[in-house]
Amino acid sequence: MLSKKGARAFFVIGTGLCFGAFVLLTFDTFNRIPAQTNQAAMDESVIRGKHLWDTSNCMGCHTLLGEGAYYAPELTKVYERRGPAFIEAMLRDPESMYPGKRRMQNYGFDDRQIGDLVAFLQWIGTMDLNGFPAEPDLGAVAVPAAASGSSPLAATGNRPQVFNQMCIACHSLDGQGGVVGPALDGVGGRFDRPYIERWLHDPTEVKADSKMPKLPLSENQITELGAFLSQLRPAAAGTSTETAR
Repeated sequence: MLSKKGARAFFVIGTGLCFGAFVLLTFDTFNRIPAQTNQAAMDESVIRGKHLWDTSNCMGCHTLLGEGAYYAPELTKVYERRGPAFIEAMLRDPESMYPGKRRMQNYGFDDRQIGDLVAFLQWIGTMDLNGFPAEPDLGAVAVPAAASGSSPLAATGNRPQVFNQMCIACHSLDGQGGVVGPALDGVGGRFDRPYIERWLHDPTEVKADSKMPKLPLSENQITELGAFLSQLRPAAAGTSTETAR
């Protein structure tokens, strides 16, 4: 057993060592913050976006950096997961992106405000959070094996980035993705490439009562998606499938 003097010394020395370790760890943490938060990339647009995020009470529905509500999607990695075009379209008119499905309020943001929020979410996504949250699963899924004369895009077994970020939010492929729109398995066996590209330009011009919005796609993205989707043939047609890992 320790004497009173020994116990007192043990307490004082132990407390001093623990306090010293705490101070060193705190100092080390503060030294890491600028690099881990990518502070150098925090420009005026990011700062305005953060202010707009706070004043619009976005955390009343969304979660960011593990904090906020759980009513709407977590947004720490939304820039990587959905891309700027999808985010801009959602902020501009949420109802048109998910007709009758979403309850997100239209705040009437102007172009500058939308750009600031996108910049803020992009900056948030670059933070080093020691593995939190998990990286978005944007990997390839099962696609038809390349047939003679087929698109090199389909032959690689990789989905275009715009498909990963935008299309998969509503549609599914090989059992992965959203359920708002129809599954796209075998879509190339039902529609040819010119039809698919016309649809992607403006769905309502092809089908007046279409619930799919006119997406903010560039000509290159439409061409890329048309090439990819037109190669998705039904397995029954004799084409085999491979799952890219």
